[in-house]
Amino acid sequence: MTVPMLTRRHFMVALAAASLPSVASAGTPRIVATTGMIADAARQISGLDVAALMGPGMDPHGHRATRNDILALSRADLVLWHGLNLEAQLVTLMGDLAARKPVLAVAESLPKDVLLAKPDHPDRPDPHVWFAPDLWSEVTRAVEAAVLPFAPDAAERAKAYRAEIAMMGAYAAQVLATVPAEARVLVTAHDAFSYFGRVFGFQVEGVQGISTESEAGLVRIGALVDLLVTRRIPAVFVESSVSDRSIRALVEGAAARGHAVAIGGELFSDAMGPDGSYEGTWLGMLDHNATVIARALGGTAPDRGANGRLGVAG
Repeated sequence: MTVPMLTRRHFMVALAAASLPSVASAGTPRIVATTGMIADAARQISGLDVAALMGPGMDPHGHRATRNDILALSRADLVLWHGLNLEAQLVTLMGDLAARKPVLAVAESLPKDVLLAKPDHPDRPDPHVWFAPDLWSEVTRAVEAAVLPFAPDAAERAKAYRAEIAMMGAYAAQVLATVPAEARVLVTAHDAFSYFGRVFGFQVEGVQGISTESEAGLVRIGALVDLLVTRRIPAVFVESSVSDRSIRALVEGAAARGHAVAIGGELFSDAMGPDGSYEGTWLGMLDHNATVIARALGGTAPDRGANGRLGVAG
């Protein structure tokens, strides 16, 4: 079923309607986040239910607000979004919403000098900061401040959560360091892993640019095939929220030149794993990605990850 595009006028009408008195309990705060990563952080820190507009497999770069999104946003007591142009189609709506209730772009709390950007677009920072554990830990401070009015124990919970983030970052560094230096080339569908590469020492190449809205040209695909063949890279990776078509083109291109490249696995990039799963948390997301990358590129890592939970239901 095709979902009709919602205009700014639709949003304002829905927002006005939702401002009427609610029958919901005044003691039950409604917190809504755009992405799963932000929702997970807010849940961990607040201990409350937090709704995410974008679930597993959804691409935040091109996501347009649905009627259900508008209803959830308009009824929320607090709205958390990423910012840095990740949710490019929601920027105007968030601005309208901020005039009526608490709305926070949590990643925009980071200092500009820690953000990456392409040389040809220095004014457009790469939004994928959740792949740098130290930066994500800082983002959780903005989340903590936002949820504190609804969760008196947020500071204590946030401190414990940041300790878990640090431990998972240490695990990722340990297993990724086992990848041979010449194989530390991470090729994915779009350029979502630059912060990951900076932290863990990988050359990162995306077929598409920072946004999945960009087009992958034949010249770019040809250049990556050259890289794979020349460097004898053993694996490339698909992403759960991006079409695998361009990655399969790389595999076929390398094969035509006599070099076998495997699809090393599916990575979680702009969305986490299934709701309710370990991989559906930020900790599980990083655990999964680091483990899969290390094993596919010639390193060593336990097949069930840092704590034996990868791939385990529940």
